[in-house]
Amino acid sequence: MTQTEWDRDAVTEVIEQKKSMPGALLPILHGIQDRNGFIPEDAVPQIAKALNLSRAEVHGVISFYHYFRTTPPGKRTIHLCRAESCQAMNSQALEAHIQARLGIGYHETTADGTFSLEPVYCLGNCACSPSMMIDHEVHGRITPQSFDAIINELKEMAA
Repeated sequence: MTQTEWDRDAVTEVIEQKKSMPGALLPILHGIQDRNGFIPEDAVPQIAKALNLSRAEVHGVISFYHYFRTTPPGKRTIHLCRAESCQAMNSQALEAHIQARLGIGYHETTADGTFSLEPVYCLGNCACSPSMMIDHEVHGRITPQSFDAIINELKEMAA
């Protein structure tokens, strides 16, 4: 499956499995994102029809919750903590560095499809602020230099 493709059968399967649940919209959206990595815009009419909702209602829920993506994620997702402890340890400067280094903002993916950047509001690693998580690995006491070293290592591993 390429970055722009998505599994239509998975969308149909998730909708069929969950449409009769009370409050089915959120479980359906989570299920679709779990299966595809994002919620394709082309799936919105199918979801709306199955739940007897308007497309605007479905889109409104997708756009309200920052967790949901409408574009494919990068191969690796960087979650940068924005909680108070990390902010107290200068995470705003780190955030600016990361965005400049990757050339993206939050909820965006690098042009080569390698990295997506997402905010998170606590990784439970406050004693080692500022923190980030790449995929499922938490990193603490991140500086611009340590971020660059981690990214360079990941790029070398992928090459």
